[in-house]
Amino acid sequence: MKNVVACAAAVLFAFVSTLAEAQKPMRIRGTITGLEGNVLSVKSRDGKDLKINLADNLSVSGTKAITMADIKPGDYVGSAAVKRPDGTLVALEVHLFSAAQRGVVPEGHTPWDLAPGSTMTNAILEGVVQTTGGHEITLEYKGGSQKILVPEGVPMATTVPGDRSLLVPGAYVFMGAQVAADGKISAARIQASKDGVKPSH
Repeated sequence: MKNVVACAAAVLFAFVSTLAEAQKPMRIRGTITGLEGNVLSVKSRDGKDLKINLADNLSVSGTKAITMADIKPGDYVGSAAVKRPDGTLVALEVHLFSAAQRGVVPEGHTPWDLAPGSTMTNAILEGVVQTTGGHEITLEYKGGSQKILVPEGVPMATTVPGDRSLLVPGAYVFMGAQVAADGKISAARIQASKDGVKPSH
């Protein structure tokens, strides 16, 4: 009996592992070209025509522009950045996470794909110092911290509540999607442009 249980457990583990391996993460940035039922058509930033299957419980958020004055120490923020030859991290964008995203969006400092060699730092804002031509922000996360230079004019945004009415042709979207073994793309969360403000990350 023990052997049967052990065998069943091994089969279940293998099945779950296969499912996990079959789903690969994919970040999508691009412009909506159409929406039919639960299938969203997007022209990605690299020119690919993608079909994304939307979850029935799809969560849609809009995008609102902010300034440095809108963030304060203690806020949960993220910043994509690139490193200068001198080691300084320079922001490509900064976004303020909503209260609902805190604890959901993982913190840390990781490679990112907004630009070649870019990184993403999601962390608690510990401080802001004004510098020549911009600001320096200090982001602290479990296990480390990063100082990032934010030049004047760098896109800054936050998410605002939205719905499927934002998913119209011409709207710009950002999403983390899953790609199945058969190539089918699915998504449960989308951030869309609103009032001309695009998702920056």
